[in-house]
Amino acid sequence: MNDQIDVSVVIVSYNTRQFLLRCLASVLRTALPLEVIVVDNASSDGSAEAVASEYPQVRLVRNATNVGFAAATNQGLSQAGGRYLVLLNPDTEVCSGALEAMVEFLDHEPQVGVAGPQLRYPNGQRQHSCFTFPTLLMSFLDFFPINYRLANSRLNGRYSWDDGGIPFAIDHPLGACMVVRREAIEQVGMLDEGFFIYCEEVDWCWRFKKAGWKVYCVPEAIVVHHEAQSTRQRAPAMFVELHRSRHRLFAKHRSPLFCWATRQIVRLGLLREMYRAHRRYRKGEIGVEEYSRWMASYRAVFEM
Repeated sequence: MNDQIDVSVVIVSYNTRQFLLRCLASVLRTALPLEVIVVDNASSDGSAEAVASEYPQVRLVRNATNVGFAAATNQGLSQAGGRYLVLLNPDTEVCSGALEAMVEFLDHEPQVGVAGPQLRYPNGQRQHSCFTFPTLLMSFLDFFPINYRLANSRLNGRYSWDDGGIPFAIDHPLGACMVVRREAIEQVGMLDEGFFIYCEEVDWCWRFKKAGWKVYCVPEAIVVHHEAQSTRQRAPAMFVELHRSRHRLFAKHRSPLFCWATRQIVRLGLLREMYRAHRRYRKGEIGVEEYSRWMASYRAVFEM
């Protein structure tokens, strides 16, 4: 391990070339001694070639196939030498002082294993950055949001805070950006590669907290998140992956009764979504191909 490196930034890339290049530009403006590792999951849009050409100082790992987010992140983490390891999505831009603020906070709070920033949309609007661990009510509101205020409340796992910038304890940050203490990883291990995509950061933070580490949000650190630039390319397939990961997460950390109850809530919600998709198809709002893809996804999740 290189003692001169404060931070190792690990970015997993999949067909987000334009966002990845902007992300790297923002990271490399950071004043901290750092290294950047990009793991490209077999992108077909020239992402890896662009990184190699424009940012030769970045360590580039090229995968021949898409091995999934967790496995690719672990590839990067295994090569990282920093005191702190940063998981950063390629569709983010790190604002000035953000990494410095989180590192400074972690330096002064040795019991904290993970720190996340405040996320903002490109228009400057605040994005939900941190959450409680999933509950049955959250599963219900995922399909039946009822109203805006409830969907964005603590009852749906959303934290709220004022603009004072004071760090506060959370269950887990959104995985778009999180800074993890090396000692915490050495204690609990790396990401569970059984998660292809989604929920791996939730599982990780659950394991950190069970091991006695605290998890915090540092609102002073601001990161712009363009959100889901990779996964939205294959939305129906990603819907299936989301629920597959949730099943795995709940099986690891919740009771069998919780898992059964969640499955019934999801199935009820899926019936509603199937009905709505059928109505949109009959009205001509979606074509037969899109309708077929979504219905196949709903059925796949229903049968899990």
